[in-house]
Amino acid sequence: MASRKMLVTGAAGFIGSAFVRSVMRALPDVEVIAFDKLTYAGNLENLASVAHDPRYHFVQGDICDAEAVRASMRGCAWVVNFAAETHVDRSIVDPGAFVRTDVIGAYELLEAARSLGVERFVQISTDEVYGNAESPSGESRPSLETDALKPLSPYAASKAGADRLAFSYWATYGVPVVVTRCSNNYGPYQYPEKQLPLFITNALAERAIPVYGNGQNTRDWIHTDDHCSALVAILQAPEDKVVGEVFNIGASEERSIIENARAILGLVGEPESLITFVNDRLGHVRRHAVDSAKLQRTLGWQPTVKFDDGLRETVAWYRDNPEWLAHVLARRDEFLGAALALGSQGK
Repeated sequence: MASRKMLVTGAAGFIGSAFVRSVMRALPDVEVIAFDKLTYAGNLENLASVAHDPRYHFVQGDICDAEAVRASMRGCAWVVNFAAETHVDRSIVDPGAFVRTDVIGAYELLEAARSLGVERFVQISTDEVYGNAESPSGESRPSLETDALKPLSPYAASKAGADRLAFSYWATYGVPVVVTRCSNNYGPYQYPEKQLPLFITNALAERAIPVYGNGQNTRDWIHTDDHCSALVAILQAPEDKVVGEVFNIGASEERSIIENARAILGLVGEPESLITFVNDRLGHVRRHAVDSAKLQRTLGWQPTVKFDDGLRETVAWYRDNPEWLAHVLARRDEFLGAALALGSQGK
């Protein structure tokens, strides 16, 4: 069987690398072009397990570089765009970087896909684009694909822009786009500025666990393996079932910040006295949750990892892989250092 070539952007990041590992396991006929700028969150150690597979090829490049994008995409049937600036707190400090990467980068990828005639383009969006999970009348409930987009941070707004730009390339030019909006991911290899790995990292070091506000803001959590299995299903689905569609991806596993802090301390064996409440984040969304019924109904996909099990395994992974964490910390990322010390957490 001839191999199918695909471009995965943001491939050295947390979710992108998980997807590369997952798709290469699931689809033995796939050849992956892993494209990444290797900014602070890009880490080739995340791809070490596939680095010597002849079906894997790494390209260091910027999705805002039209020539590099076109060269890497040429001959690819599928494109999956994970490349983005993704941390809400960083977007509050430097929103321009998010507009450049998330919107302009998506534009360059879509233009290349349009001219090169790819068979499927998956734009990885986020549930952040909805703002608070609520009905049009303001009733709190999981977000539906038909809900209005009300992003509350520069990060969320930049992703909403890319989301709608991608959709417009299907509507206007017929580019075979699928947009996915996933809830908060967790699992091994996640950069420790985000909520769960930050809490785990601090708990393992017996440092304070910084909790925003009163700790009651909630998120729907999904293990990155389940996210990846949904994406593989979307890539393999018949065109008429997925192209031009938006799909929420979630696991219906909602937890508050304070619940997560207590759970992690319990798994690590540290006292709850390590919890420290800090000033709330600007524009902090009260609730993120998505209704994945459309995806489940269309493709028969179901999440398989229960949050309690996945969190236990994730804590064990960080405990058992101190070298990976040490290498990340050795980069001396100033923002990460502040997060670990002072409490910048969340998606």
